[in-house]
Amino acid sequence: MNAVKIAYKPVGFTLGILSGVLAQQLFKRAWSLIDDDGDSPDATDENRTWQTVLLAAALEGAILAGVRAAVDRAGATATRRVTGTWPG
Repeated sequence: MNAVKIAYKPVGFTLGILSGVLAQQLFKRAWSLIDDDGDSPDATDENRTWQTVLLAAALEGAILAGVRAAVDRAGATATRRVTGTWPG
């Protein structure tokens, strides 16, 4: 493992946490456009339908995956610009 990959580990970890926070905020905003109840349903929410629970889970997963990929890619691209080496 080269030095850039080792040095990128804490950067990647930090970016992962930040992407999770950003994705959660985006999901809450998106869900508020879909459902007027406010909070998104939990899987064990007795008062919500299967469709609502599964839609919320699928949307949350899609947003998380998209944001995480974008942030990871941006971090790797920035690392290559700074060091000249791709960290992955």
